[in-house]
Amino acid sequence: MNKTLLALTFALFTGTSWAHTIQNGAPLPSAKVTEHGELTLNGDDIVYQAWQTEQLQEKVRVIQAIAGRSSAKEMNAPLMAAITAADFDDARYQTTTIINQDDAMWGTGGFVKSSAEDSKREFSWSSIVLDENGSVAEAWRLKEESSLITVLDDKGMVRFVKEGKLNEDEVNQVVSLVTELVNQ
Repeated sequence: MNKTLLALTFALFTGTSWAHTIQNGAPLPSAKVTEHGELTLNGDDIVYQAWQTEQLQEKVRVIQAIAGRSSAKEMNAPLMAAITAADFDDARYQTTTIINQDDAMWGTGGFVKSSAEDSKREFSWSSIVLDENGSVAEAWRLKEESSLITVLDDKGMVRFVKEGKLNEDEVNQVVSLVTELVNQ
């Protein structure tokens, strides 16, 4: 009896400890990145500045929080392609990609940083945050080696959230939701 109760208690706490903390209809849990941070362009040079979730208002956003691994980046590449194809108005919409450099394969941290910088140069209008110590993943309790997609309205409220790979219906749902929010 005690072993069964102990096993159930362990399973309950183990399952909840890995669940992300983001909820529909609520603002994102507060998080900030001070090691590296948001990439900005100064000419062709990359400059890093501190970043925090409180900056995510005034525009509709898709937040992509990914492990610093190509497999995590590819997980929701179809959504990113659909968003690029939708060509949303930059005055009302922005994609924010948060890369957890702490969740990169051993020895690839420099490559992750270089790749983030190349992406910023290619997609200058996007917001890219390089999180050297994984503080966002820790604050939001994200799974390792994964990808989280969140849609925020222009007041910073969560309107969609899913951790892991989105299926085709979910990709369409996100694009439709962003279209609706941008056109409000």
